[in-house]
Amino acid sequence: MARLRALCVYCGASGRGDPSHLTTATALGRRAAERGVGIVFGGGHVGLMGAVADGALAAEGRVTGVIPEILVAREAGHRGVTEMVVVDSMHARKQHMVEISDAFCILPGGLGTLDETFEILTWKQLGLHDKPVVLLNLGGYWNPLVQLLDHLVAANYASPRHARLWEVVTDIDGVFDAVEAAPSPCMPSHTKRL
Repeated sequence: MARLRALCVYCGASGRGDPSHLTTATALGRRAAERGVGIVFGGGHVGLMGAVADGALAAEGRVTGVIPEILVAREAGHRGVTEMVVVDSMHARKQHMVEISDAFCILPGGLGTLDETFEILTWKQLGLHDKPVVLLNLGGYWNPLVQLLDHLVAANYASPRHARLWEVVTDIDGVFDAVEAAPSPCMPSHTKRL
């Protein structure tokens, strides 16, 4: 794997879920900063998004938020980040996050997190990027999603090779281990328009 400089974290903006998810999000941000890895995230200051950013910032890490104009007020953009990039659409947000990240980590979340997860996996399936994607399955939170993808393969609507588009891990160490074990990406994002 090429040097991990920026880890994109997809996660929920809600803080009403399992309190251990907030603790883990904070710890992930802190661990990334301690390893010299910047965080790329959705730009909000609430929920797991805010916790990841706060964890990295508390450890003097670099944090880049990417948020569309329509959500700046609604999600109350995080004011303490190293850099806040405001874009004109949700699609532009996702594309920019892919372009500036070396790998992707998926924490618990809701519909927005699912949207980002399926899009990043679909882009990888289509060969638009070849960066590592790691699902952090805290306490089995993502078990139904993993089972759904297994079902798609069993029903012949997805290929067994699609199960290799991501790694599923259960702790923070597993995230970094999976990224480090992944093959080095061959295609720079700027050579492919997503």
